[in-house]
Amino acid sequence: MDIVITYVNGLDPLWQQEYSKQTNTPILEKRFRDWGTLKYLFRGIAVNMPYIQKIHLVVSGESQVPEWVNRDKVNVVLHKDIIPADFLPTFNSNTIEMHLHNIAGLSEEFIYFNDDIFPMQPIKPTDFFIDGRGIIKMSRHILALDMFKKICRNSDRVARKALGLKPSLMFLRPQHTCAPMFRSENKELYDTVKEDILASLTRTRSNSNIAQYLFTNYVYLKGRIINKRQSKHQFSVGISSISSIHKFIINPKRKLVCINDVKLPDERYKQMRAMLISTFNEKFPCKSQYEK
Repeated sequence: MDIVITYVNGLDPLWQQEYSKQTNTPILEKRFRDWGTLKYLFRGIAVNMPYIQKIHLVVSGESQVPEWVNRDKVNVVLHKDIIPADFLPTFNSNTIEMHLHNIAGLSEEFIYFNDDIFPMQPIKPTDFFIDGRGIIKMSRHILALDMFKKICRNSDRVARKALGLKPSLMFLRPQHTCAPMFRSENKELYDTVKEDILASLTRTRSNSNIAQYLFTNYVYLKGRIINKRQSKHQFSVGISSISSIHKFIINPKRKLVCINDVKLPDERYKQMRAMLISTFNEKFPCKSQYEK
Protein backbone atom coordinates (compact mmCIF):
# COMPACT_ATOMS: atom_id res chain seq x y z
CA MET A 1 0.00 0.00 0.00
CA ASP A 2 1.42 3.38 -1.06
CA ILE A 3 0.67 6.96 -0.06
CA VAL A 4 0.43 9.86 -2.51
CA ILE A 5 0.91 13.40 -1.15
CA THR A 6 0.39 16.53 -3.23
CA TYR A 7 2.34 19.54 -2.02
CA VAL A 8 2.94 23.16 -2.96
CA ASN A 9 5.20 25.72 -1.32
CA GLY A 10 3.71 29.09 -2.21
CA LEU A 11 6.77 30.83 -0.70
CA ASP A 12 9.03 29.46 -3.46
CA PRO A 13 10.17 32.46 -5.62
CA LEU A 14 10.40 30.33 -8.77
CA TRP A 15 6.86 29.04 -8.26
CA GLN A 16 5.62 32.59 -7.60
CA GLN A 17 7.30 33.86 -10.78
CA GLU A 18 5.70 31.12 -12.89
CA TYR A 19 2.32 31.72 -11.28
CA SER A 20 2.44 35.45 -12.04
CA LYS A 21 3.49 34.77 -15.63
CA GLN A 22 0.71 32.27 -16.33
CA THR A 23 -2.35 33.75 -14.62
CA ASN A 24 -3.90 37.00 -13.48
CA THR A 25 -5.64 35.26 -10.59
CA PRO A 26 -4.30 36.56 -7.25
CA ILE A 27 -2.41 33.99 -5.19
CA LEU A 28 -4.84 32.56 -2.65
CA GLU A 29 -2.71 32.28 0.48
CA LYS A 30 -4.86 29.71 2.24
CA ARG A 31 -4.37 27.29 -0.67
CA PHE A 32 -0.69 27.80 -1.42
CA ARG A 33 1.23 29.05 1.63
CA ASP A 34 3.64 26.72 3.35
CA TRP A 35 3.23 25.97 7.07
CA GLY A 36 6.54 24.17 7.51
CA THR A 37 4.79 21.03 8.77
CA LEU A 38 5.28 18.60 5.87
CA LYS A 39 8.10 16.70 7.56
CA TYR A 40 5.77 15.94 10.48
CA LEU A 41 3.28 14.35 8.12
CA PHE A 42 6.12 12.06 7.03
CA ARG A 43 7.11 11.40 10.65
CA GLY A 44 3.50 10.61 11.52
CA ILE A 45 3.37 8.08 8.70
CA ALA A 46 6.66 6.51 9.83
CA VAL A 47 5.47 6.17 13.44
CA ASN A 48 1.82 5.27 12.92
CA MET A 49 1.74 3.58 9.49
CA PRO A 50 5.00 1.58 9.27
CA TYR A 51 3.52 -0.86 6.72
CA ILE A 52 3.46 1.78 3.95
CA GLN A 53 5.57 0.59 1.02
CA LYS A 54 6.28 3.90 -0.70
CA ILE A 55 5.46 7.59 -0.39
CA HIS A 56 5.05 9.51 -3.64
CA LEU A 57 5.45 13.29 -3.23
CA VAL A 58 3.82 15.16 -6.14
CA VAL A 59 5.19 18.67 -6.82
CA SER A 60 5.32 21.09 -9.74
CA GLY A 61 9.10 21.18 -10.09
CA GLU A 62 12.46 20.58 -8.44
CA SER A 63 12.41 23.91 -6.57
CA GLN A 64 9.34 22.63 -4.69
CA VAL A 65 11.13 19.63 -3.15
CA PRO A 66 12.03 20.38 0.50
CA GLU A 67 15.77 20.11 1.06
CA TRP A 68 15.31 17.56 3.85
CA VAL A 69 13.56 14.95 1.66
CA ASN A 70 15.46 11.66 1.38
CA ARG A 71 14.93 10.75 -2.27
CA ASP A 72 16.15 7.22 -1.65
CA LYS A 73 12.97 6.71 0.38
CA VAL A 74 10.57 9.20 -1.21
CA ASN A 75 9.54 9.02 -4.85
CA VAL A 76 9.45 12.62 -6.05
CA VAL A 77 6.91 12.98 -8.86
CA LEU A 78 6.91 16.12 -10.99
CA HIS A 79 3.74 17.35 -12.67
CA LYS A 80 5.34 16.78 -16.07
CA ASP A 81 5.75 13.09 -15.19
CA ILE A 82 1.99 12.51 -14.96
CA ILE A 83 0.06 15.42 -16.54
CA PRO A 84 -0.17 16.05 -20.32
CA ALA A 85 2.05 18.94 -21.39
CA ASP A 86 -0.91 20.86 -22.86
CA PHE A 87 -2.22 21.45 -19.32
CA LEU A 88 1.04 22.59 -17.73
CA PRO A 89 1.95 24.51 -15.75
CA THR A 90 -1.02 24.10 -13.46
CA PHE A 91 -1.81 25.65 -10.10
CA ASN A 92 -5.03 23.70 -9.65
CA SER A 93 -5.14 20.67 -7.37
CA ASN A 94 -8.11 19.32 -9.30
CA THR A 95 -6.04 19.06 -12.48
CA ILE A 96 -3.28 17.29 -10.57
CA GLU A 97 -5.65 14.83 -8.89
CA MET A 98 -7.07 13.67 -12.21
CA HIS A 99 -3.68 12.17 -13.10
CA LEU A 100 -2.40 10.45 -9.95
CA HIS A 101 -2.89 7.01 -11.51
CA ASN A 102 -0.07 7.85 -13.96
CA ILE A 103 2.56 7.71 -11.20
CA ALA A 104 5.12 5.08 -12.19
CA GLY A 105 5.23 2.11 -9.82
CA LEU A 106 2.14 3.18 -7.87
CA SER A 107 0.50 0.34 -5.93
CA GLU A 108 -3.01 -0.84 -6.83
CA GLU A 109 -4.39 0.22 -3.45
CA PHE A 110 -3.11 3.64 -2.39
CA ILE A 111 -4.09 6.42 -0.01
CA TYR A 112 -4.28 10.00 -1.20
CA PHE A 113 -3.23 12.53 1.46
CA ASN A 114 -3.51 16.29 1.32
CA ASP A 115 -0.57 17.93 3.08
CA ASP A 116 -2.78 19.29 5.89
CA ILE A 117 -3.80 15.86 7.24
CA PHE A 118 -1.60 14.08 9.79
CA PRO A 119 -1.66 10.54 11.27
CA MET A 120 -1.71 11.04 15.04
CA GLN A 121 -2.34 7.54 16.39
CA PRO A 122 -1.52 4.02 15.15
CA ILE A 123 -3.55 3.33 12.01
CA LYS A 124 -4.15 -0.15 10.61
CA PRO A 125 -4.36 -0.98 6.90
CA THR A 126 -7.96 -2.04 7.59
CA ASP A 127 -8.78 1.54 8.55
CA PHE A 128 -8.55 2.28 4.81
CA PHE A 129 -9.17 -1.01 2.97
CA ILE A 130 -10.97 -4.25 3.78
CA ASP A 131 -11.22 -7.12 1.28
CA GLY A 132 -10.75 -4.95 -1.78
CA ARG A 133 -13.09 -2.18 -0.63
CA GLY A 134 -12.13 1.31 0.52
CA ILE A 135 -13.41 2.89 3.73
CA ILE A 136 -14.71 6.46 3.77
CA LYS A 137 -17.93 8.18 4.82
CA MET A 138 -20.18 9.32 1.96
CA SER A 139 -22.84 11.99 2.39
CA ARG A 140 -25.56 13.29 0.06
CA HIS A 141 -26.22 16.93 -0.77
CA ILE A 142 -28.73 18.83 -2.85
CA LEU A 143 -27.55 22.47 -2.84
CA ALA A 144 -24.44 23.60 -4.71
CA LEU A 145 -24.19 27.30 -3.94
CA ASP A 146 -20.42 27.78 -3.80
CA MET A 147 -17.55 26.74 -6.06
CA PHE A 148 -16.55 23.76 -3.92
CA LYS A 149 -20.05 22.26 -3.93
CA LYS A 150 -20.40 22.88 -7.66
CA ILE A 151 -17.17 20.96 -8.25
CA CYS A 152 -18.51 18.14 -6.04
CA ARG A 153 -21.70 18.05 -8.11
CA ASN A 154 -19.71 18.01 -11.37
CA SER A 155 -17.67 15.09 -10.07
CA ASP A 156 -20.75 13.10 -9.11
CA ARG A 157 -22.42 13.64 -12.47
CA VAL A 158 -19.38 12.47 -14.43
CA ALA A 159 -18.97 9.40 -12.19
CA ARG A 160 -22.61 8.47 -12.87
CA LYS A 161 -22.17 9.11 -16.58
CA ALA A 162 -19.23 6.70 -16.69
CA LEU A 163 -21.45 3.97 -15.25
CA GLY A 164 -24.39 4.71 -17.54
CA LEU A 165 -26.47 6.11 -14.69
CA LYS A 166 -28.80 9.09 -14.90
CA PRO A 167 -27.81 12.30 -13.09
CA SER A 168 -29.22 12.47 -9.59
CA LEU A 169 -30.90 15.46 -7.97
CA MET A 170 -28.66 14.82 -4.97
CA PHE A 171 -24.89 14.46 -5.30
CA LEU A 172 -22.39 12.46 -3.28
CA ARG A 173 -19.59 14.04 -1.32
CA PRO A 174 -16.94 11.93 0.46
CA GLN A 175 -15.65 12.79 3.92
CA HIS A 176 -12.80 15.31 3.83
CA THR A 177 -10.04 12.94 4.83
CA CYS A 178 -7.49 10.55 3.34
CA ALA A 179 -9.00 8.99 0.22
CA PRO A 180 -8.62 5.24 -0.37
CA MET A 181 -8.07 4.76 -4.10
CA PHE A 182 -7.57 1.98 -6.63
CA ARG A 183 -5.12 2.69 -9.42
CA SER A 184 -6.87 0.45 -11.95
CA GLU A 185 -10.28 1.96 -11.18
CA ASN A 186 -8.91 5.50 -11.57
CA LYS A 187 -7.40 4.60 -14.93
CA GLU A 188 -10.55 2.83 -16.11
CA LEU A 189 -12.68 5.84 -15.21
CA TYR A 190 -10.25 8.31 -16.77
CA ASP A 191 -10.22 6.38 -20.04
CA THR A 192 -14.04 6.13 -20.03
CA VAL A 193 -14.73 9.85 -19.56
CA LYS A 194 -11.44 11.30 -20.78
CA GLU A 195 -13.14 13.97 -22.90
CA ASP A 196 -15.14 15.23 -19.92
CA ILE A 197 -12.05 15.31 -17.71
CA LEU A 198 -9.84 17.11 -20.23
CA ALA A 199 -12.58 19.65 -20.93
CA SER A 200 -12.74 20.45 -17.19
CA LEU A 201 -9.02 21.17 -16.69
CA THR A 202 -7.98 24.73 -15.89
CA ARG A 203 -4.77 26.34 -14.59
CA THR A 204 -6.52 27.71 -11.52
CA ARG A 205 -9.66 26.53 -9.76
CA SER A 206 -12.95 27.02 -11.60
CA ASN A 207 -16.64 26.15 -11.25
CA SER A 208 -16.24 23.82 -14.24
CA ASN A 209 -13.66 21.59 -12.55
CA ILE A 210 -13.95 17.96 -11.51
CA ALA A 211 -12.27 16.92 -8.24
CA GLN A 212 -10.73 13.72 -6.89
CA TYR A 213 -14.20 12.91 -5.51
CA LEU A 214 -14.93 11.69 -9.03
CA PHE A 215 -12.90 8.55 -8.33
CA THR A 216 -14.36 7.93 -4.87
CA ASN A 217 -17.92 8.37 -6.11
CA TYR A 218 -17.24 6.02 -9.00
CA VAL A 219 -16.03 3.14 -6.83
CA TYR A 220 -18.78 3.81 -4.28
CA LEU A 221 -21.41 3.46 -7.00
CA LYS A 222 -19.69 0.23 -8.07
CA GLY A 223 -19.96 -1.16 -4.54
CA ARG A 224 -16.27 -0.86 -3.65
CA ILE A 225 -16.62 1.60 -0.76
CA ILE A 226 -17.67 0.80 2.81
CA ASN A 227 -19.66 3.82 3.97
CA LYS A 228 -17.93 4.33 7.30
CA ARG A 229 -16.40 7.44 8.83
CA GLN A 230 -12.65 7.50 9.28
CA SER A 231 -11.36 8.50 12.72
CA LYS A 232 -10.46 12.16 12.11
CA HIS A 233 -10.72 15.52 13.83
CA GLN A 234 -10.66 18.83 11.96
CA PHE A 235 -9.46 22.23 13.09
CA SER A 236 -9.77 25.53 11.25
CA VAL A 237 -6.89 27.85 12.03
CA GLY A 238 -9.32 30.74 11.71
CA ILE A 239 -11.57 29.81 14.64
CA SER A 240 -9.65 27.22 16.69
CA SER A 241 -7.48 28.44 19.54
CA ILE A 242 -3.76 27.81 19.60
CA SER A 243 -4.12 26.00 22.93
CA SER A 244 -6.84 23.62 21.68
CA ILE A 245 -4.79 22.57 18.64
CA HIS A 246 -1.67 22.15 20.79
CA LYS A 247 -3.58 20.01 23.30
CA PHE A 248 -4.97 17.73 20.58
CA ILE A 249 -1.62 17.19 18.86
CA ILE A 250 0.06 16.23 22.12
CA ASN A 251 -2.84 14.02 23.27
CA PRO A 252 -4.88 13.16 20.14
CA LYS A 253 -8.39 11.73 20.46
CA ARG A 254 -8.65 10.66 16.81
CA LYS A 255 -6.34 8.79 14.46
CA LEU A 256 -6.09 11.64 11.94
CA VAL A 257 -6.17 15.40 12.24
CA CYS A 258 -6.76 17.99 9.54
CA ILE A 259 -5.43 21.50 10.19
CA ASN A 260 -7.39 23.49 7.65
CA ASP A 261 -6.02 26.81 6.41
CA VAL A 262 -8.19 29.91 5.97
CA LYS A 263 -7.52 33.59 5.35
CA LEU A 264 -5.63 34.96 8.37
CA PRO A 265 -3.97 38.22 9.41
CA ASP A 266 -0.22 37.91 8.92
CA GLU A 267 0.55 38.09 12.64
CA ARG A 268 -1.96 35.31 13.42
CA TYR A 269 -0.45 33.15 10.67
CA LYS A 270 3.07 33.60 12.10
CA GLN A 271 1.91 32.74 15.64
CA MET A 272 -0.04 29.68 14.48
CA ARG A 273 2.80 28.47 12.23
CA ALA A 274 5.36 28.74 15.03
CA MET A 275 3.07 26.85 17.41
CA LEU A 276 2.38 24.06 14.91
CA ILE A 277 6.06 23.50 14.13
CA SER A 278 6.99 23.51 17.83
CA THR A 279 4.11 21.22 18.83
CA PHE A 280 4.56 18.72 16.01
CA ASN A 281 8.27 18.59 16.82
CA GLU A 282 7.35 17.80 20.41
CA LYS A 283 4.98 15.05 19.24
CA PHE A 284 7.32 13.61 16.59
CA PRO A 285 10.86 14.57 17.68
CA CYS A 286 12.76 11.86 15.81
CA LYS A 287 13.80 12.02 12.17
CA SER A 288 12.11 9.49 9.92
CA GLN A 289 13.66 7.43 7.14
CA TYR A 290 12.08 9.92 4.74
CA GLU A 291 14.49 12.65 5.87
CA LYS A 292 18.18 13.03 5.04
